[in-house]
Amino acid sequence: MQFDRLTEFMDRLTSWIIPGNSIAIYQNNQKIFEYSSGFADLENKIPMNGNELINIYSCSKIATVTAALQLYEKGLFLLDDPLYEYIPEYRDMLVKNASGEIVRAKNHITLRHLFTMTAGLTYDLKSEGINKARVITNGKMDTLQTIKCIGENPLVFEPGTDWNYSLCHDVLAAVVETVSGKRFEDYVKDNIFEPLGVKDIYYHRSEEVKRKMAQQYWFDTNREDSAVDAQKQTNGYEGKIVRVSKEADEFVFGENYDSGGAGIVVSVPDYALLGSALANGGIAPNGEQILSSGIIELMRTNQLTLQQQKSFNWTQLKGYGYGLGVRTMIDKAQSGTIGNLGEFGWGGAAGATMLVDPDCKLSFFYAHHMLNPQEEYYQPRLRNVVYSCVHS
Repeated sequence: MQFDRLTEFMDRLTSWIIPGNSIAIYQNNQKIFEYSSGFADLENKIPMNGNELINIYSCSKIATVTAALQLYEKGLFLLDDPLYEYIPEYRDMLVKNASGEIVRAKNHITLRHLFTMTAGLTYDLKSEGINKARVITNGKMDTLQTIKCIGENPLVFEPGTDWNYSLCHDVLAAVVETVSGKRFEDYVKDNIFEPLGVKDIYYHRSEEVKRKMAQQYWFDTNREDSAVDAQKQTNGYEGKIVRVSKEADEFVFGENYDSGGAGIVVSVPDYALLGSALANGGIAPNGEQILSSGIIELMRTNQLTLQQQKSFNWTQLKGYGYGLGVRTMIDKAQSGTIGNLGEFGWGGAAGATMLVDPDCKLSFFYAHHMLNPQEEYYQPRLRNVVYSCVHS
């Protein structure tokens, strides 16, 4: 295997608009390549070395669905169970119909809807429900109480009828708390990252954690896009790199709120261990099993109907469907990816992305730390470059 074209590609990104990046690649549960380029702190010329902590934002969702699927394979719930059986506040939901009226929803939200982003929720982080949670908890906003309040917001479509990127996995984190009886952060650490051998992982950013983090940036194109928008689309290449806070306040509402959708701070080599386990039947490089191979097959099976698939239309995910919380490749011709059908993973709003391919037991975790991360450009190219190196 030759990785020259990968290092050239990553160097090209950091000579362009990406301040710094890092990757760790595993095959057959062995690390086969690791590389970093550019700067963890651009202004102070501190090189990226791969061990920096970074906000991985929505790439956290892979850990969240893994945690929930651990409980699923123990028989603690079924995918088509109504959400209200676990969080009663979701029994009688409101929905905004096609004419804009707020009416009672005909369908109940199920746990499958949470996994697949088909519940009708939104990513409105300033909604009335979230504002109410802030008031009634005196700003403390613990996970479960906040999710209960979010249930008061009207849905944007009948559950199960469409796909919309949303707070579904934050709600799923609250289900994990309810079913397991443990705080979500503690459950994930105890049942995923401790078995993987990862200790330097966080859902909250103390001063000590921030000292170990790479500097975070924003690619400013003079548009008022949120971090959620940044994950969905490329906003053009004319702009400037702006140094911003290392916080993730847009998604982490406080020290008592464990964001299942965007909470994790971790290094590239450490989070890569999760990808390697998922590529090898749930067995980690150290031999610990965190998930069964059958569940991983279900996880990477496309769950979307033809109607739902129409809304799953992000440019960098052309040719992909959506499984249980992950993209999954369903059409090689449309995707233009030289990997295998069923390759799966997800990305994050500052440029983190994971690829898992159980067919060849290959995985990688890549990250840079720039909001508005140019996913349409780098993601499909990165996937092809890695595969071409591994198969060379």
